[in-house]
Amino acid sequence: MMADYTQLEKIRLQKLEELRAEGVEPFPTRVQRTHLSAEATAAFEAAEKDGKEVRAVLAGRIRAMRTMGKISFAHIEDGAGKIQLFLRANEVGKERLDLFNKMFDLGDFIQAEGMMFRTKSGEATLHVHDFRILAKAISPLPAAKDETLEDGTVIRHAALEQPELRARQRYADLAVNPEVRETFRKRATIIKALRDFLDGKGFLEVETPILQPLYGGAAARPFMTHHNELDQDMYLRISFELYLKRLLVGNLEKVYEIGRDFRNEGVSFKHNPEFTQLEFYWAYADYLQVMELAENMVAFAAQQTLGTMKIKYKEDEIDLTPPWKRLEMREGIRQTSGIDIDECKSAEDLFKAIRAKYPNKAPDPKATRGKLIDFLLGEFLEPTLIQPTFLYNYPRDISPLAKSIPGDPLTVERFEGYVAGFELCNAFTELNDPLDQEQRFLEMGRDYAEGDDEKHPLDEDYLRAMRYGMPPNGGFGMGVDRLAMLLLDKHSIREVLLFPALRKEE
Repeated sequence: MMADYTQLEKIRLQKLEELRAEGVEPFPTRVQRTHLSAEATAAFEAAEKDGKEVRAVLAGRIRAMRTMGKISFAHIEDGAGKIQLFLRANEVGKERLDLFNKMFDLGDFIQAEGMMFRTKSGEATLHVHDFRILAKAISPLPAAKDETLEDGTVIRHAALEQPELRARQRYADLAVNPEVRETFRKRATIIKALRDFLDGKGFLEVETPILQPLYGGAAARPFMTHHNELDQDMYLRISFELYLKRLLVGNLEKVYEIGRDFRNEGVSFKHNPEFTQLEFYWAYADYLQVMELAENMVAFAAQQTLGTMKIKYKEDEIDLTPPWKRLEMREGIRQTSGIDIDECKSAEDLFKAIRAKYPNKAPDPKATRGKLIDFLLGEFLEPTLIQPTFLYNYPRDISPLAKSIPGDPLTVERFEGYVAGFELCNAFTELNDPLDQEQRFLEMGRDYAEGDDEKHPLDEDYLRAMRYGMPPNGGFGMGVDRLAMLLLDKHSIREVLLFPALRKEE
């Protein structure tokens, strides 16, 4: 279907055709650029002390234009920032200056060549001797109305602020909002810092399958597809866990992966169907050692990205400096809800206790004991965990891959890290007994109704790997998007995803 052009777009299309009629190609193949804007400015500032000249060829998008008789000013923006252009009929010729003023628009990409100088207002500027168009913008950017004052101040008369449009047209959002570009540069710094930290601790970065014959490693509903040649249903992974732990069997003792997971579930301010996950597995370590590594890793990422471990999230001042607070789950739930989960040994008992104390709360009467504990956690405890806190010792029936605490078969060595009232990470002392693991899989199959989104399938190949012998180990998982939200003070996961999942546009 052909585009339905607006009147303004039709005018720009007409300009495009007129340029071609004048022998000007609006989309040339080659570009010659010698400097980024910031590089040209820095070179000029270094040279002007010695009275030397700096010639530069710049390229970027026109963000502001103004004409004053035989001279014109413009600002172009590239990946390093903005820089002013000065065009005068004496150098470029009257016809060429008229071409620039009439045929070039805000949003167009141009190449400009000339000498750097400083204007009377003190702004480092390119005195243009030659220019050419690099790409004609047919559609005006949503925030194209920038005004540059004589002192160099830029006033934005329009801005792309509507969240739905920004997420749907991220390319326009990035083009007009420099702070959004900075968000994603910092996100990249966070991921690099996580890699640097783990590499420095002797971990090996690996890659595991995204398409899997059987999903596992988490409680989530998968996406399913079909491989035609193999005539086999496949799943997009919901976790890296079972594949990474297979590598421990193969004597790769410290492994990690940063990549995409896919979960066929709802969308919220902290959930997206595809998201970036970090998982690591560490042979001969337990959840207490993992706890210490995790707090140091997050603090390192904050320091590398922001230059501090003290951050602001919404209205809260948060200190990520290790060590973080440790709080046993049972005690945290007792303090915030008044219910002692250890006094309720069955799901029925716990459901009755919740309804007796909170008649207006409505947990699922068919839920397992573990899910009811999870309900109490979400309703009462989680919102109170603003400063970084490790909540530890979890019910076994919502932790099918974790080791039980010695002497307490109903509780496992698991922790979750909470900051700013939401879960940031999850870790276990991993189960390495294949017979116990098989029994857990069978229990999960019985406890969860057919079709339950969080039913955990039995993975026979994983059990076979375990039977070869798996060393004791600690495992860890963290949503990188949530870490980016935390460190960059963003309150929706959409703000830290370049292309979040959205409903089909009508």
